[in-house]
Amino acid sequence: MSTAPTAQEAASTLDRIRELESQYLLQNYARYPILLARGRGCYAYDSTGKRYLDFLTGIGVNALGHAHPRLVKTIRQQAGLLLHTSNLYYHDYQGPLAERLAKISGLQRTFFCNSGAESMEGAMKMIRAHGRKVNPEKYEIVALHNSFHGRTFGALSITGQEKYRKDFEPMLPGAKFVPANDIVALEQMVNERTAGIVMEWIQGEGGIQQMSTEYARKARELADRFDALLVFDEIQCGVGRTGTHFAYQMADPVVLPDIMVAAKPLACGIPLGVIVANQRAAQSIGAGMHGSTFGAAPWPAASPLNFWISWTGCCRTSSKRAITFACGSRTCGGTSRSSRKFAAGG
Repeated sequence: MSTAPTAQEAASTLDRIRELESQYLLQNYARYPILLARGRGCYAYDSTGKRYLDFLTGIGVNALGHAHPRLVKTIRQQAGLLLHTSNLYYHDYQGPLAERLAKISGLQRTFFCNSGAESMEGAMKMIRAHGRKVNPEKYEIVALHNSFHGRTFGALSITGQEKYRKDFEPMLPGAKFVPANDIVALEQMVNERTAGIVMEWIQGEGGIQQMSTEYARKARELADRFDALLVFDEIQCGVGRTGTHFAYQMADPVVLPDIMVAAKPLACGIPLGVIVANQRAAQSIGAGMHGSTFGAAPWPAASPLNFWISWTGCCRTSSKRAITFACGSRTCGGTSRSSRKFAAGG
């Protein structure tokens, strides 16, 4: 029977791992001196057995907590059947998952990739391809100050924070920045050279700043007027966090984008990103223009289908659109005893 390591043994293990990482890993992370060993529900446990209430959730990823029984069952079953094939063949999950995304987003077509940054890169390719079909000089992208769209080169080029861009400049040409919720500035910036407008409905890195409905509607109007694509970045603020499936659905009536990108909690810890587009935007990408080796292979694609089932079953939205994650909490009378035990970390 295994026993928990002593504090001295755990400290020794942590020291050994830190030494290995300091010698062999790229030193781009400033880690906390904690060696996490397992998780259960909303708690994470370190190598000494100490329990932590996990508010970070893997930077907005573990939407159903750690070791959710439905997800564990799905992952185990699929791992024993088929992990990966490639996108040269069909499998059971991409079609149903794309259908689910179309129904909940109000858009029509999905491309699957592995992360939020990849989904933004793909959206930028759609913007550029769309603009080029209109005019080779139509390539500018209007984004917002204090935005954050990812760390890959294209996504970083439209991230409106100098601290992230300065070490890699010059960035991609054509990126223009305007203040959030400044309708006049937006009107002055968007023109015939604009191929796309990109915004987060709620900025996270920008200080939790929400876009006004009026601002989003103006962006929609300008995109239509100048034949540009409107992109909503839902990587951080979407997938249930606002009490709607996506943050843009808080507006009444909804302001629909041409493209929506999402990732993080979609597969509850397995890498998955999506680009969801209307027909107009989807037409910008033809056969061979974009692709992904791993995007929505059988194993990662099976998990989000179970996520949406669990999310719908375990959560309810109030009239004020404030979501309650009630897997096991007293606010959801229909949860089972095992679900309550799971949510409590037992």
